[in-house]
Amino acid sequence: MKLLDVCELDSRALQLRHRRAHLPQTAVVEELQASKKTTDDALRDARISRDDLERVQKKADADVESVKTRRRRDQERMDSGSVGAKDLERMQHELATLDRRISVLEDEELEVMEQLEGAQATVTRLETEIAEIEDKLTVALESRDAETAKIDTELAGLAEERVPALEGIPDNLLAVYTRLAEKLGTGAAELRARRCGGCNIQLDPAEIARIRGLAADEVVRCEECSRILVRTAESGL
Repeated sequence: MKLLDVCELDSRALQLRHRRAHLPQTAVVEELQASKKTTDDALRDARISRDDLERVQKKADADVESVKTRRRRDQERMDSGSVGAKDLERMQHELATLDRRISVLEDEELEVMEQLEGAQATVTRLETEIAEIEDKLTVALESRDAETAKIDTELAGLAEERVPALEGIPDNLLAVYTRLAEKLGTGAAELRARRCGGCNIQLDPAEIARIRGLAADEVVRCEECSRILVRTAESGL
């Protein structure tokens, strides 16, 4: 019967370890971590795009300013009256060309600015999403860790209960039980109403007759699952 007590403790511990390995909080944490990675990657790409557009905008600004400076310088020369009639005509034509060039560059500059505004909006949105994911992840991790700690405390309590439960069990029987428990999760089961409590298979009459004739201290194994069968008054022998 003491072996059944040990088996009961081990069965409860097995259930707890299974529960700890399959916590719903763990699934939530993994899902949030995957979402965070995907969003982090998207944010990295968005920042690269934004930074590239910032460089393009700076160049566009510089190009516009360069052409405006040239136009301003030519206009100042014309306004000074130091330009001859022939050069004046040429410079007037050049000013018209510069005006058209400025218009084109400003249109390009405006387009880049609009693209940059969109890129920055994407970065801001993704940064907000990551902050929200991180907040949820913090809560999920705290919940998972709290539940894990609770289960670990229960497992430690079962381990303490197991020590006195092992007392009096022969070493050779305990060795067989331990080997079976490592393989099957539990190494023993009650033989109840001629049925193995481990695999729930009913023993045939011949096996029941054989077991009935064995000494009380002889180890009996289930032919189906190999667990040690513990005989009790409820075994139906």
